[in-house]
Amino acid sequence: MTPTTSPQDLLPADLAMSTVLLKVGDMNVMSAYYQQALGLDIVTEADGGLYLGRESTALVHLAPAPGLQVGRRGEAGLFHTALLFEDQASLAATVASAAQFEPHAFVGSADHLVSEAFYFTDPEGNGIELYYDRPRTQWQWEDGQVAMDSLALSPQQYLDEHLTEAVLAGQRQQHAAVGHVHLQVGDVQSAHDFYVDTLGFEKTASWHGQALFVSAGGYHHHMAMNVWNSRGAGPRKDTLGLGEVLIALRRKDDVGALAERLAHHGVAAANTGAELVFADPWNNRIRVTVDTEAGA
Repeated sequence: MTPTTSPQDLLPADLAMSTVLLKVGDMNVMSAYYQQALGLDIVTEADGGLYLGRESTALVHLAPAPGLQVGRRGEAGLFHTALLFEDQASLAATVASAAQFEPHAFVGSADHLVSEAFYFTDPEGNGIELYYDRPRTQWQWEDGQVAMDSLALSPQQYLDEHLTEAVLAGQRQQHAAVGHVHLQVGDVQSAHDFYVDTLGFEKTASWHGQALFVSAGGYHHHMAMNVWNSRGAGPRKDTLGLGEVLIALRRKDDVGALAERLAHHGVAAANTGAELVFADPWNNRIRVTVDTEAGA
């Protein structure tokens, strides 16, 4: 895959997506869902909120926001948080627990060629993807674009093939990570201008002018943006749902290079030297921080 911009304008290949902050109205209901349906543990409690994850790594931060309303379907914001599992058995265990906890929260599944994915919606309407990556040697690239599709994937057949009592019993000891974050935006071209031309992601795929997929280091996508529900949407209001997307880089110099790109493009950012906080054109808050374990 050949970069379309110079290396110094790209985000580093060892970038990693990190904890997704959700503003929630009912902490009890939401906490129960993420712990019991998705098999996440409380990693820490802070500021009245909960950090939930696996193996002491926080994947989701639930922050209480009782005065806010749920955003409308057509507004910009979160499409889904995607949790990545290391093998098909681990994925199957969490798909099974999620389906058993609340069957109506299941909204679909697909074979994307690069991955196998199952989709759910949490009690406050936030999308969730649970997925497993096929080996990179099986991904097909052409002219810098990765081949992806949405083919039929039977949930029951998947569970029959991969779920065992042993893996279900050991669910909370199985590794998971935030693999990517998918956003609803107002238009794809503005998303490209911001996430590719300004931030330094590389475009890896598109979908009929309705969706954009971007990554660092040749991953199929670390972030995606679509207009399926939100074409023409303007900046978000402060609502329940997405509070922040966290991106982890391994070196302070990489944060500094990004700060320079943001300044060059006129994007306002709070900069501590080791951390940047800024918003995309739809007021989705993004925080980029140094984490020496990122991408490890």
